Amino acid sequence: MSSALSPKTWPFSLEWLPHSACLVGGTVRDALLERESEYLDLDFVMPVGAVETAQAIARHYKAGFVLLDAERQIARVVFEQGTADFAQQVGSSLEADLERRDFTVNAIAYNPHTDQLLDPLHGYADLQKHQLRMVSPENLREDPLRLLRAYRQAAQLGFTVEAETRLVIRELAALLQRIAAERVQSELNYLLSSTRGTTWLAMAWQDALLGDWFPAATAQSLALVAAIDQASVMLQDTVPAFAWELFSRIRNLPKNQRYQAWKGASGDQSPSQKLPEPTVSGSTRTWLTTAKLTSLLPSRVPLAELQLRRLKYSRTEVQAVSTILRCLPHLCPAAKPDDANDATWCFHPAQLNLSLRQQYEFFQGAGATFPAIALLALALGTPLEAIAPLIHRFLTPDDPVAHATPLLTGQDLMTALRLPPGPRIGRLLSAIQLARAEAKIGTAAEALQLAAELIDRCEC
Repeated sequence: MSSALSPKTWPFSLEWLPHSACLVGGTVRDALLERESEYLDLDFVMPVGAVETAQAIARHYKAGFVLLDAERQIARVVFEQGTADFAQQVGSSLEADLERRDFTVNAIAYNPHTDQLLDPLHGYADLQKHQLRMVSPENLREDPLRLLRAYRQAAQLGFTVEAETRLVIRELAALLQRIAAERVQSELNYLLSSTRGTTWLAMAWQDALLGDWFPAATAQSLALVAAIDQASVMLQDTVPAFAWELFSRIRNLPKNQRYQAWKGASGDQSPSQKLPEPTVSGSTRTWLTTAKLTSLLPSRVPLAELQLRRLKYSRTEVQAVSTILRCLPHLCPAAKPDDANDATWCFHPAQLNLSLRQQYEFFQGAGATFPAIALLALALGTPLEAIAPLIHRFLTPDDPVAHATPLLTGQDLMTALRLPPGPRIGRLLSAIQLARAEAKIGTAAEALQLAAELIDRCEC
């Protein structure tokens, strides 16, 4: 038996479990597949006393205790190395409980006291076939999120979805719109964060699971998601330091600070080393996943924002996608479609010839979203040679075009030139930054002189 099923690997002693308690679900499935995880995620089911058992274990081991569902008697004990959930059996027997689950591979139970597997639905045979098979259509209808979860688990496990199961999913696809947006988003995020998820994302679209949540998505959109994966691999081979940026978390840090933080944390590691794998939960938002998400949305910003808010994406994520959509045409000029919904992505690859002023203005607008913009442009056909100079600027922390740092503050201008606060100060600071990017000035004294000249000429 796999060590993952051994009580010796658990954070509590087997003696705290009633003899009727069984380990169920993904832990059993993954153990039988010999899938290893550093973080334990144990799920136990028992006829009675689930919450009381959890409370007793939590008290004895001084672990965290969370009552997840008082009505259904589900509780969680949180240890440093993992969690253990305890649930009251649904139905009159363990077999009845297993028959209420989603797929047969998740309906295998293990009794640690007797060292026996209970597999009334023949899930082990499906594990050997590497396929997901529904327990029943009614179980999928009862919780329609299971329709999308089939594709996420197939991607996660490298499985196929059994033909009859996929047919039922297509028939029930419209029910997914009843599910809370947060739950749908969680499944989608995994599919977006995994290369294997791209194939299953396309299948989910083909089977009408995405129509309500991404009405603008087309076959071209899903092809673009695949092209983004290919562009990412190409960048790993050609510009590994920039490929690392694609796996950076979305957060409100300047680009140069993010890059420097990575260099500092990596020690003597080379950027060419293996890039991070996505988390199973899909909870980590990166510029790679954001680029893929953007490709499923309409190119008109207000419509894209509306769809993201409906899916309960965070304000930071909505702002990131909006910025990407506004700035992308600078690297890949758009041919506006005739469709009133602006649902079709249609871009002409371009050989870029941006002046320093245009590059500066582009980076001012793009900010930290540049990795996603560059990746999308590459996927849409803009040559790497055209974007390479911008990538080089982005990876150079003190580049005055990509990472403009002020020579003066607004207070400096007001004090030295005796100016009142107001919009003029902002215009002067912008003009100074641009002049520095164009290598016309390089010191604070030159910046003050330029500001004085602009005021004299009434240009600010």
